[in-house]
Amino acid sequence: MLFHNPNLADIANKVEHGERLSFDDGVRLFRSNDLSFIGRLAHQARVRLHGKKVYYSINFHMNHTNVCTARCLFCAFARRPGESGGYTFSIDQIQAAVKKAVEGYRINEVHIVGGLNPDLDMDYYLGLCRAIKEVAPHIFIKALTAVEIDDMAQRFKLSWEQILIQLKEAGLDGLPGGGAEIFRETIRRKICADKTTSKDWLEIHRIAHRLGLYSNCTILYGHIESVEDRVDHMLRLRALQDETKGFSSFIPLAFNAENTPIQKLGEPDGYTDLKMCAISRLLLDNIPHIKLHWTSLDLKMASVGLHFGADDLGGTNINEKIMHDAGNETPVDMTEDKFRTFIEKAGFEPILVDSSYATV
Repeated sequence: MLFHNPNLADIANKVEHGERLSFDDGVRLFRSNDLSFIGRLAHQARVRLHGKKVYYSINFHMNHTNVCTARCLFCAFARRPGESGGYTFSIDQIQAAVKKAVEGYRINEVHIVGGLNPDLDMDYYLGLCRAIKEVAPHIFIKALTAVEIDDMAQRFKLSWEQILIQLKEAGLDGLPGGGAEIFRETIRRKICADKTTSKDWLEIHRIAHRLGLYSNCTILYGHIESVEDRVDHMLRLRALQDETKGFSSFIPLAFNAENTPIQKLGEPDGYTDLKMCAISRLLLDNIPHIKLHWTSLDLKMASVGLHFGADDLGGTNINEKIMHDAGNETPVDMTEDKFRTFIEKAGFEPILVDSSYATV
């Protein structure tokens, strides 16, 4: 065998036979320096699930507002209410932008996340979904993180379920995975104390799954978390997936440091990026897709990630703003042709889908 590591032989045997990895297995993988061996295991698992297929969408990012009452240490996007640089798009502006993206890029999905803006009412969020479906009924609307759902429920005196039911009736198709950050409470209190608790984040997604809404899940890594925190986070997601089968994909998000309050910590390196990709594929045996948000990495690293467990490159991410406000310099006008060529050059077959993974 070209690749062999006696220290990880028991884990390799589990992967070979489709057995579930434990918390200790995950920690050992993170502490190992044998990236090539870990990558081989992850690629083996990835090929078993998806062969040479790589999934992608033609998606348009719409950040409807950057006004936010939360003070997250890793965020360069948000502005406090009344602060210079804050903005909120009207429903008409959002509808016009989506229409233009449909006509110019033939998008099949809209990704909508924003700040916790205290001036927006329920009619705004319902109108946002209805306006998009009015101009593009076929568009998959993936919008509003669990953190935003929780903020709405508190402000409007409604339950999470009531909020989600109304949004679904207005046209919402699924939830993005944002706001998860790190579930370990001691870390969460340091980096995003104003956000939804980990317990509530998981419960909101549990309810969404029960209502038939698709959902992604994420982790934000490369700041102050430990490898144990990463494994704990993934296994909490795995446990919920055992129960609901509602997560479509897992997205490891690299911390982009520039312009954030903790930029002095720096950013994770490529070695860590590939390790996160590979180990998430190995630990999350019940979540079908590992998706790379290439705007938090770069295109070169994303192409390598396809050989380290990832099977989904997300979308063309037209108009992505949050990562770019944190210093990211990846393209914001990626066309479908460029994206397909990029996937093919990496040795894979591009498959156009939306977040339901229905083939287009």
